Formats: sequence, structure tokens, C-alpha cells
Amino acid sequence: MTIENISCNKSFGGWHKQYRHHSQVLNCEMRFAIYLPPEAVNKPVPVLYWLSGLTCTDENFMQKAGAQRMAAELGMAIVAPDTSPRGDGVSDAPDNAYDLGLGAGFYLNATRAPWSQHYRMYDYVVHELPDLIEANFPVTSQRAISGHSMGGHGALVIGLTNPHSYSSISAFSPISNPSNAPWGIKAFTEYLGENREHWRQYDASELLKLAVTQLPILVDQGDADSFLDSQLMPQSLTQIAESSGYPLDLRMQPGYDHSYYFIASFIEDHLKFHSLYFK
Repeated sequence: MTIENISCNKSFGGWHKQYRHHSQVLNCEMRFAIYLPPEAVNKPVPVLYWLSGLTCTDENFMQKAGAQRMAAELGMAIVAPDTSPRGDGVSDAPDNAYDLGLGAGFYLNATRAPWSQHYRMYDYVVHELPDLIEANFPVTSQRAISGHSMGGHGALVIGLTNPHSYSSISAFSPISNPSNAPWGIKAFTEYLGENREHWRQYDASELLKLAVTQLPILVDQGDADSFLDSQLMPQSLTQIAESSGYPLDLRMQPGYDHSYYFIASFIEDHLKFHSLYFK
């Protein structure tokens, strides 16, 4: 598969690069960013896949989180895809709402028209993107996954449903129980239909109940997050983890909100966490 480099910036001895390519899964042109640490010049390195939240692109995390310094020290690549398919012919919310359509792929495979033609972010992140990365860059097959808000939801869902593909999972402010949150209900109804049984496969709280393989999970949540009670509901994860004995470490961080100031404050903890489980 052909990829085109569209930007390249040196950072902490490594390189941040942006690429675009045609996605067969999403039926459109896509863009992703990759940070390669200095160590990648000499040998393949493991990869952390980062999934961003509503309205974001591949640029938000790479520009705002300040992850490159620690990734360089740990010898870890970071890959950040876009948050939805884009381009001419890709469906968007009729009212241009921020929580549906462009920038709001929810990391699932849509089954309802018109969304099903392009909105297959689950397959893109799980299959097509890693195949592309491993074929074109000096990385190993060792993967971890993390994300924020909608992307935290995606990281939990993808990690829990593919435990043999990832060594660890982390999330900032994830939508923990989307089947019962306004953001999730709106997106799931549009993308998947009204049958709530079909929603369970993309709900981290439901998946945690069924988990057989227990990957280590770290979640950070700010207690001053304006979306905490209405959209994120981390207590659903902690309750299920406690009842099932799942090794979930969910840390409530006093005074922090939903912004990238929060992510930048704790991203080094997350990178160090994932590095513990790379072989």
C-alpha cells in the first residue's frame, strides 16, 4: 500500500511524521501521524497506538500532549490516526453536530446506511493501520493502546476485544459506559441501530464483565471534568472490576478537567506504564 509523507519534524532526537494513504477499509483517503524515537534508527521498536476524542484529528495529541520526550527515552513509537473517515462523499451529521459524523467515528464498525459505507474505524485501527505501520516503519509487532474521551472508549473496547494483539491498555477520561451516556446513545443509534444488544460489543463496561484474558489497564480521570457524571461514568468500570477481580487501576485526579492540560500532566505515567509490558 502506498503512503505519502506530508510533514516531518525532528523531536527529542527522533522524528514526528505525517502520512496520508488510501484506506480500503474506510473507502477514503486517511491521514495518520507517527513518532519514531532515536532508537528506531538501529532496531525496531514497540508501538503505542493513541486514539483521540471528539472533534480531534491526528494532530491534537502530537502537538499538545508532550509525549515525545518520554517516548524517546523509552524507545517507543507512537501512532495517532484520525478520529473518523473524511473527504468528499463521506457522510456527516446533517446539522454539523460535533458528536456525530466527521471527527466522531467512535472506533466502531457502522452497520446502518449511510454510515456503513465509510465508518469502520474499528477495523481500521485493529487491522489495516497496524498492518500498514508494520510494513513501512521500523517497529515490532508489540502494541499497546491508549486514548482520550471517545478515544479512551475506543482504546478500552479495542484492547478488551483483542487481548492477544495488545500488551496493555490505558485511557484518559474514557466514555466508560456509552450505552447509557448521551454521546454514546446518539452515536450507537445512528451507526448501529436501536437494538441495544448490538451496542454491547462497543461498550467497555459490558466487555469488562466478559473479559477472560486480563490485560493491565490504567485509567486517569479528573474529578473537575465537566463531563464526569453525564457522559463518562467511570464508576461503572470500577464497580465491574471490583466484582470480577479485574486488575483495573483507575485514578481520580483532584482538580483536573477534560482538557489536554490534564493529558500532558500524566502522559509520562502512561508511557512508563505501557513500557513495563513490552517484552
